[in-house]
Amino acid sequence: MTEQDHAVPTAREVAERFLAAAPDPVGGGLADLYGDTVVIEMPFAPPGVPRRTETTREQLRARFAAGAGVREYTGVGPTAVHETRDPGVVVVECDLHGRLVATGERFVLSYINVMTVRDGRIVHSKDYSDPIAAAKALGLLPRLLELLAADAAEEDGR
Repeated sequence: MTEQDHAVPTAREVAERFLAAAPDPVGGGLADLYGDTVVIEMPFAPPGVPRRTETTREQLRARFAAGAGVREYTGVGPTAVHETRDPGVVVVECDLHGRLVATGERFVLSYINVMTVRDGRIVHSKDYSDPIAAAKALGLLPRLLELLAADAAEEDGR
C-alpha cells in the first residue's frame, strides 16, 4: 500500500461518492460518508419539518433504512459537482429518480446541496429542494396542504 492509499478524500471525491451511493442509500453506504455528527439544514423545509437538524451517522443510517420502505431510488442524474474557494466545501446538483414502493409511481426530485467536508466526511449539508414537488412525488401533498393551512391560521391568529 502506498501513502496515497490512505489519503483523506477531498470534498469533491466525497461528493462523487455521495452521488454514487444516493440511489442505494442503505446498501451503497451513504451514511458512512457522514461524520460522527452532522448538521443538516433545509432552508425550504415545509411546515412540520425542522429547518436545522443535528444528527449522528447512526441516526442517518436508521433514517435511510426507514425511507427505503417507502421509496426506492432508481438512479441519479444529471449531476454536477462545483468546487468553491474553500477546499472543504462543494456544491452538488442532482436529480434523484425513483419510485414509490406502495404504488410504483415514478418521481424525480431535484436537489442542490452545499456540503462541508472535514477529514473526508460530510459534517454539514445545506439541502435545497422543492418541498411541493417532493410532497407530490412522495404522495404527501394533502398532508403538506394541511400543514400549510394550519401554519397560515396560526400566523393569522398572532
